[in-house]
Order: sequence, then structure tokens, then C-alpha cells
Amino acid sequence: MIQLNYRDPRPIYEQIKSELKRLILTQALAPGEKLPSVRELAAQLAINPNTIQRAYRELDAEGYTVSIAGRGSFVADIAVISRQKRQQETDRFLQAAQSMRKLGFTTQELIAFLQKEEEPHD
Repeated sequence: MIQLNYRDPRPIYEQIKSELKRLILTQALAPGEKLPSVRELAAQLAINPNTIQRAYRELDAEGYTVSIAGRGSFVADIAVISRQKRQQETDRFLQAAQSMRKLGFTTQELIAFLQKEEEPHD
């Protein structure tokens, strides 16, 4: 399920979080599926349970999982995650556009940036 790379400069909890995100987004882990308990995954990977707990806590905060006290962590609905991520990126885009407008960019210049992004990259 999860493989760690001890040569990877990222902390172990980030590797675990990244792998679980990948499994969720590719639907290798289905919405509503229960994740292994912190102790189970820590034993399987032979690492400290606190490391697993941190990865699970961050996945929960980012909306990829839902934790239910006494029952465990479960995969969130991918459609909900997708909507949330789209909204976050829309908000970031609008903030950037507002900042650019304050710097004097015109609407036409902003549109030109978007059109340039649509051009095929070689």
C-alpha cells in the first residue's frame, strides 16, 4: 500500500500523506473506506505511531479523510474534495487577479495571460 523512501528529503509523515492522497485521488481507496488504524499502519511500516497520527491529522484538515472518534479515519467523498480544491484555486486566482489590478494590469492584459496559458506548449 504505502512505500517509504528513506532517501527522500521529505519527512516521513509527508511521504505517508502524499501516498495516501495519491491512493484517494486515484480511487484505489474508495470513498467511505476505512483507513488502517494508526497502530496498524505504524506496525506495518515499522515507524512511530505519532508519525502516522500527524499524517492522518493533516489529511483530515485538508478534507481527504474524515475521522470519527472511536471508529477511525475514513476516505472522504472525492467529489467533495474536488469541489473544495476547485473553490480554493478559484479564490487564489481571484486574489492574484485583484493584486494584479492594483498594480495597474488591465482586464485585457489579464485575459491575454489566460489566453497565453491555453496555447499548446512544445
